[in-house]
Amino acid sequence: MAKLSVNINKIATLRNSRGGNNPDLVKVALDCERFGAEGITVHPRPDERHIRYQDTFDLKAAIATEFNIEGNCREQKFVDLVLANKPAQVTLVPDAEGQITSNHGWDTIKHQDYLREMVSIFQLAGIRVSIFIDPVREMIEAAKTTGTDRIELYTEAYAANFAKDRVTAIAPYIQAAHTANKLGLGINAGHDLDLQNLKYFADNIPNLLEVSIGHALISDALYLGLENTVQMYLRQLND
Repeated sequence: MAKLSVNINKIATLRNSRGGNNPDLVKVALDCERFGAEGITVHPRPDERHIRYQDTFDLKAAIATEFNIEGNCREQKFVDLVLANKPAQVTLVPDAEGQITSNHGWDTIKHQDYLREMVSIFQLAGIRVSIFIDPVREMIEAAKTTGTDRIELYTEAYAANFAKDRVTAIAPYIQAAHTANKLGLGINAGHDLDLQNLKYFADNIPNLLEVSIGHALISDALYLGLENTVQMYLRQLND
């Protein structure tokens, strides 16, 4: 069954809006684990508008489940942060500076040599590497040549079209998963997955290992409560 990693960026955004430490990011992460989450994800950005770099050190020292740090490896500060913390997994995301949220995967053909170098740096430190990628066969095949352990399928297009035609929406992701499986790449997924579309995605993607969910889960928790929401998402993956 796919694991649920809870992205707690939005908790940090709320905390930062008033200063201080309310809500307490580490406590929320520990509570997510206690409620059943199998991992914690953070995506620090250079302006530290949500996750602060110090947060990653505090979380690494506290959490017991898998720690996943996402970010743009073109920022040396990010590379240094990951190497200093040695999370279970680093997810390489090609964000532009100041970008509100991730909106595309890597061009693994154009950046093949660069990604091969970065993957090697992290793997030599004992960190599993996942590359954020669109569901395109050629991009997955090129990702394989970098030596990455996994890919993370960028699911915004699936989520945007799910209500209109779920079969068409998921088709490229099924094909992408078959390609990844054939090549021996692990499969993660994330972006705009929620309580409406998650189960269908998980049921149809062969050998899905992990989903990273933040915005929708934290938004649902405002109405449903954090414990209940984490467990509802887990049921979408496990039922």
